[in-house]
Amino acid sequence: MYTKRLTRDDLHDLRGIDTTAHLFQGWVPKEYEVRLTVVGGRMFAAAIRAGSDAGYEDWRSDYGSLTYSTTSVPTPVADGMRRLMRRLGLRYGAADFVVGPGDEWTFLEVNPCGQWDWIQGATGLPIAEAIAHDLEGAT
Repeated sequence: MYTKRLTRDDLHDLRGIDTTAHLFQGWVPKEYEVRLTVVGGRMFAAAIRAGSDAGYEDWRSDYGSLTYSTTSVPTPVADGMRRLMRRLGLRYGAADFVVGPGDEWTFLEVNPCGQWDWIQGATGLPIAEAIAHDLEGAT
């Protein structure tokens, strides 16, 4: 299921909400999103820009409208991700961020089994190589 912005009217009748898991969070204004793939100590950041209203709300809903580019990770974000990965005991993670006006990064989630091949294909980031090196014990 894709992200859906709720209105106050949507919250009046919550019958059935207890039948499955939900994640509710506040809307964060965004310029674009970032998929940050962390492999061992390396980070690969791809900016994802939506070219449609549906893609803007949830980029997964309109892959055809997306454009990708590599981007740098602000030092505080990189430091925070390193701490989070250590705390969670993860060597790999696919983290999602919203980047808002003023270049403010907002963390959404980290998936320990998140997809990476489509980002590598769209940007040329050497994620597969980094995974192979990490599995071989190289850093």
